[in-house]
Amino acid sequence: MNERQRARRPGGRSARVGAEVHQAVTDLISERGYGNFTVGEVAARAGVADSSIYRRWGNLETLLTDVALTRLNAQSPMPDTGSLAGDLRTYAANVAREITGPEGLAVVRLAVALSSNGQQGLQAGDVLRAERMRQLQSVLDRARDRGEHAPDAFGVLDHILAPMYIRVLFGMELTPDYVDGLVDRLL
Repeated sequence: MNERQRARRPGGRSARVGAEVHQAVTDLISERGYGNFTVGEVAARAGVADSSIYRRWGNLETLLTDVALTRLNAQSPMPDTGSLAGDLRTYAANVAREITGPEGLAVVRLAVALSSNGQQGLQAGDVLRAERMRQLQSVLDRARDRGEHAPDAFGVLDHILAPMYIRVLFGMELTPDYVDGLVDRLL
């Protein structure tokens, strides 16, 4: 296999390194909180050279944004159940499971911290929000195409996601009934 074929192969070393770096970031955020570690510490934890991180992500904020988006997309994908109510219930349940899971609070804190950390942090937070809003909009557009009345993406953010994130930040429980109730009130 030549170098060009190796570069195109899915998985392999590049995917393994990416996963190890992502896990190192998540672990460090869980242990120390946002802003209390360096790229060098991430690299050491992941067993890679810090130059590999800079080459692939450019800076810590870009890496943190990638970690947050990857986690959100893997753990809370946008559902397609055939109805807006089903999509929003499934999505809300997925988000609730993700943000209350073992590393969930770290991801929530990461998203909050990115938005308040200088210009690079603001840009990283903007990228994170824009991608999630784009995904939400696709669910809402699909519902409208089926003839359903759908709120705007900010309605979902304000009435479903924000209350869940606030509860998690303040150590409050997210029960399935509570999460379903948020969807019911929005619709």
